[in-house]
Amino acid sequence: MSRQPLVLVPGLTCDAEVFRAQTAALADVADMTVADTLSDDSIAAMAERLLDDAPDRFALAGFSMGGYVAMEVIARAPHRVTRIALLDTNANADDAGHAAVRRAAVKTAQERGFEKVLRGSLGLLVHPGADPAIGDAVVAMALRVGIDAFERQQRAIVGRPDALPGLSAIAVPALVLVGAQDRTTPPRYAETIAEAVPGAVLRRIEDCGHMAPMEQPDAVNAALREWLAR
Repeated sequence: MSRQPLVLVPGLTCDAEVFRAQTAALADVADMTVADTLSDDSIAAMAERLLDDAPDRFALAGFSMGGYVAMEVIARAPHRVTRIALLDTNANADDAGHAAVRRAAVKTAQERGFEKVLRGSLGLLVHPGADPAIGDAVVAMALRVGIDAFERQQRAIVGRPDALPGLSAIAVPALVLVGAQDRTTPPRYAETIAEAVPGAVLRRIEDCGHMAPMEQPDAVNAALREWLAR
């Protein structure tokens, strides 16, 4: 079986580490690259950078903020995307309340320390029953990404468009996946996306919070493998 080009798109304050389990487990079926989401301060610019760097045709999987980028990519260049997976994400633009929370997080990180904000947010990101090492890895990854990228990405997320109206135009195999206990982008957001995308397959991962690729890699890998074979 030939390997498909697959672009993986990380979430907020994530680098390639968030997909480490996927790049190891799916190497037999996918030729994977991890998109650069650290250099730009808008979802549109991240999408354009991805399209500039990607093969002519490719499968696309976006996690969390990476899902926002993936939805922008397929809206801009549907002819280039062979299939799409949206993991623990939300198609709607931020309302005023969510935007205010993001701006407050940036201000707190500047005034009280980035690591303090990260540690304080773990309850929203990782299932309480998860191995504590997962939370430590999430914090270490974000510290490696750095506060400057955190600020750029939060600006990008606040300014992103509402992607929901365009989802009905998606005409490729689609996977929508969410941790059953995701408190950051709860399952209702995934259900809304799956209802909007024609033929989308919805997968809920049990005993899993927001960081599904790291928390439940075997279940996520199985869902992605099935999606790649569709």
